[in-house]
Amino acid sequence: MGKERGHKVIVSNRKARHDYSILDTYEAGLVLVGTEVKSLREGKASLADAFATVDDGEVWLRNVHIPEYVQGTWTNHMPRRTRKMLLHKGEIEKLIGKTKESGLSLVPLSMYFKDGKVKVELALAKGKKAWDKRQDLAKRDADREVRKAMGRALKGRY
Repeated sequence: MGKERGHKVIVSNRKARHDYSILDTYEAGLVLVGTEVKSLREGKASLADAFATVDDGEVWLRNVHIPEYVQGTWTNHMPRRTRKMLLHKGEIEKLIGKTKESGLSLVPLSMYFKDGKVKVELALAKGKKAWDKRQDLAKRDADREVRKAMGRALKGRY
């Protein structure tokens, strides 16, 4: 059996892009136990309320729900346990500075397998206000209308 290659998305946090302005992204590994990986291979996880914190020079992923492995025994994991993230020291120091001084948040955008290992796309993000969200929705609707009009014009149906 060879190692699996490629990029397979397990779960993505679409609501994060709606609620936050993404400033920068990082790829981080996760410290997991065996039953967590087996559960992830079945495509089961939720990033709905997930966030990351920096404590004592280490980055921790909190509130990620990875359900118990169905065929697991007494060695099964806790579904919402805090998981350690693996980043380079320079990246961690940069994150410490940005989250402390400017009040930015660390939000997971997606979880995926990369060359057989579980990775998390972590975003340095700033929370949007309600008017920002409305403005984004209005811009998206306007872009959609422009695309429709261009399509009609190209087909000769003004």
